[in-house]
Amino acid sequence: METRYWLVKQEPEAYAWATFVKDGRTAWTGVRNFQARNFLRAMKPDDLVLYYHSVSDKQVVGIARVERSAYPDPTAEDGDWSAVDLVPWRSLIRPVSLEILKADPVTRDMPLIRQSRLSVMGLDEAVFRRIVDLGGGIPADVPPRSE
Repeated sequence: METRYWLVKQEPEAYAWATFVKDGRTAWTGVRNFQARNFLRAMKPDDLVLYYHSVSDKQVVGIARVERSAYPDPTAEDGDWSAVDLVPWRSLIRPVSLEILKADPVTRDMPLIRQSRLSVMGLDEAVFRRIVDLGGGIPADVPPRSE
């Protein structure tokens, strides 16, 4: 199956990339937007996820991998909400700022720019790869799916 690409946003004061790396994995819970929830439900194991520090830093800082596809969000007291499990895969060599993303012709129309309040979003492969290149690059091949 084909690897898909995503971006999740988190305030570094709430859960920084460095904390995520130290923890080694996390349940991505607390999403209470229907469009973002639907993106969570579309994630499959081994899909790649850009980790974006929102609000204060406003920059992509790392790449995570989906470890477990959507399941009922244990933090939801009511409603039909979902969570996924993520593991850190690689820190970017250099963070990619929102200003760079807005200025780059490949990324300037990405969902992060157009729908800035959305906390989880899908990305085209070209946008994902461009952001990774701007952040210092990774190997050309992506991890194989575990399914």
